[in-house]
Amino acid sequence: MFDEIFTRITKAPNFPDDYDWINVEGPLSLEKLKGHVIVLDFWTYCCINCMHMLPALATLEKKYEGKPVVFIGVHSAKFFNEQDKKNIESAVARYEISHPVVVDRNMSIWRKYDVTGWPTIIIIDPNGTIVYKQSGEGQRELIEDTVDVLLEKHSNAGTLSKEPLKIEHKKLQNKSTLSFPGKISIANGEIALSDSNHNKIIITDLFGKIEYTVGSGKMGFSDGGFETATFFRPQGVVWKNDSIIVADTENHAIRKIDLISKKVTTLVGTGRQGPWISNGGKGKETSITSPWDVAQKDNLIFIAMAGNHQIWTYDLGSDIVKPFAGNGYENIIDGEKQQAQLAQPSGISISENKLYFADSETSAIREIDLNTNQVKTLVGKTEMNGICRLDDPSCDSLGLYEPSDVELFQNKLYITDTNNHLIRVYDTNSNILQTLEIKI
Repeated sequence: MFDEIFTRITKAPNFPDDYDWINVEGPLSLEKLKGHVIVLDFWTYCCINCMHMLPALATLEKKYEGKPVVFIGVHSAKFFNEQDKKNIESAVARYEISHPVVVDRNMSIWRKYDVTGWPTIIIIDPNGTIVYKQSGEGQRELIEDTVDVLLEKHSNAGTLSKEPLKIEHKKLQNKSTLSFPGKISIANGEIALSDSNHNKIIITDLFGKIEYTVGSGKMGFSDGGFETATFFRPQGVVWKNDSIIVADTENHAIRKIDLISKKVTTLVGTGRQGPWISNGGKGKETSITSPWDVAQKDNLIFIAMAGNHQIWTYDLGSDIVKPFAGNGYENIIDGEKQQAQLAQPSGISISENKLYFADSETSAIREIDLNTNQVKTLVGKTEMNGICRLDDPSCDSLGLYEPSDVELFQNKLYITDTNNHLIRVYDTNSNILQTLEIKI
């Protein structure tokens, strides 16, 4: 296996002395970690592929608990605002990351380790030598095999630490009623919202009085009554008559809340992440990937399938779920809907025959004409390789940084410009983008 793994670096460079650390009382160094197997995860909090790696890393952390194995997140920001420590702390809390995270200022650790993509896993042996380096998702078995081999080899050689380093995690406190609320949908004087990190859906009146709480609060993937059903960090919600359709993001599923029967059922998904390229199929028989938002028109549920870089549809009549727009390759290329390229669509809105979506990874707002089946970029870069990165100064000229949601009202698109901490308004008649001033 090691013959397949290569890197231009032999000895691992140390971490800078003055960098900020999260989830640990003090900075770590390779000296402190000598005798340990070190697993580095180069990630950034707005990268969907990075999010897919986190559950695998959490499982491996549990397996190696009490052994000389240390997992460290290296947060190498793609966008300028992603460098802010408070934003990273918020993301660490949101995704319930328990291992230490170093804030990679100006991507200097990234460059020292010659990393080229998110996520990248690097494994360092107890002598400080890099033995594994690979980018992309789906590495759990390779990581596990590598760590197992290193533990056995260095145990026999007597080069493992006799006393594994005890890392004191600093847990962030959240005293709010909600925990990272994701999306909302309003209909008939009621608000449905996803209380994502409480793994619940809440229905209130327009003044915030809770009418229903759906979900036990435990992470899980089970149907049933409002008190026993379980979700896993749900995001998008949309009303459909007396029901609420839910994008149960980290269960990779679409769920239905029936307010008449007071039951939760699964419409789409197996609870397991689907493949990168899929033709779809029957609802509950088809594995999908990170649905982030939902919208409805007639008998169709439109799904912002962030993990596949596509828009999908689910037909409530035929029980068929399938790709609708985007060929699965990550970029910002307009054209016929099945040939167009999208990048982590995360928010979606429909008005008459226009579908609007926030294409987060390209910092763009895009439109699909449901009559002509053409994808058009309204705000964002449209040349090839348009994905915005920290070292691309032209990305800030258009003003958006990874928008996560969009809603049309009276010919204006209201945009949550997430990484700029702003609400933007795009006039579809004049094509002018402005900032909505929020006054307190």
